[in-house]
Amino acid sequence: MDERTWLMQHFEQDRARLRAVAYRMLGSHGEADDAVQEAWLRIDRSGTDGVENPAAWLTTVVARVCLNMLRSRKARREESFEGHVEHAAHVAHAEQAAHAEHARRGGRAPGAADAPGEAADPEQEAVLSDSVGLALLVVLDTLTPAERIAFVLHDMFAVPFDEIGPMIDRSPVAARQLASRARRRVKEGARPPETDRARRRRVVEAFLAASREGDFDALLAVLDPEVVFRADAATVPGGTPVMLRGARNVAKGASAAAQRARESVPGLVDGSPALVRVQEGRVSLVLTFTVADDLITGIEAIAEPERLHTLDVAVLDG
Repeated sequence: MDERTWLMQHFEQDRARLRAVAYRMLGSHGEADDAVQEAWLRIDRSGTDGVENPAAWLTTVVARVCLNMLRSRKARREESFEGHVEHAAHVAHAEQAAHAEHARRGGRAPGAADAPGEAADPEQEAVLSDSVGLALLVVLDTLTPAERIAFVLHDMFAVPFDEIGPMIDRSPVAARQLASRARRRVKEGARPPETDRARRRRVVEAFLAASREGDFDALLAVLDPEVVFRADAATVPGGTPVMLRGARNVAKGASAAAQRARESVPGLVDGSPALVRVQEGRVSLVLTFTVADDLITGIEAIAEPERLHTLDVAVLDG
């Protein structure tokens, strides 16, 4: 069997799975078809070059094509869906449906593809549409291209981060962080309206003011009784990740870090209110917050350079 025939056989066997990958990344059946076709053209031109795992290699090629399309779309600020979505189901339901379909398949991608040149099985298309859900696609469209690739490949197709990292020019650790951040945003739904963001900013700024003064009672006033604080290994001198539970413990920790708070300023991390510490012109620490009912329910301190690199950080006035 010559190389081109071998390539075509593997590609046709994986066509349905590759199309499913592209659709989840792009949110458009038409663009998914274009991505798969472009992937085949690239593969046909380049040859196998000693490929040992055809399925993983084909996924990599399709993912890179989709990444380029997402970046181009973002630059042009295009709409990503075929038509207008007026009423989307709750994003959590869509996410559960996607994971339920993934679990039903035993953690594997959809089965073998159709014969060359034939359309995909209508039943399989229906399963694909149901499992993705318009609500999930709406939220995916708020992610950065790299976040979307990392989340879709890992959470929906069980691709290891060791393979995802090179696709998006990041380390496996950075790819993991991108997927984690995307996962949180998918769970939370679309970004909150400006009024909600303004309220959360006031809560975060109240926390900052109380921390700077070491005002224990004022800290308790903005912390949920069950608040959880997490800090990565680079945040603390001992180099060990820290987790504190409960308002009193978190307030004590914030009071002890008053000097660090005085060196921090309000900011936005991935569009959400946060605190940012800048040293020698570089961001050295961020605190991100989860706020519910005007109380802080979660705080994460991030100082590891590789993790900071994955964040979109902006410093605000005041």
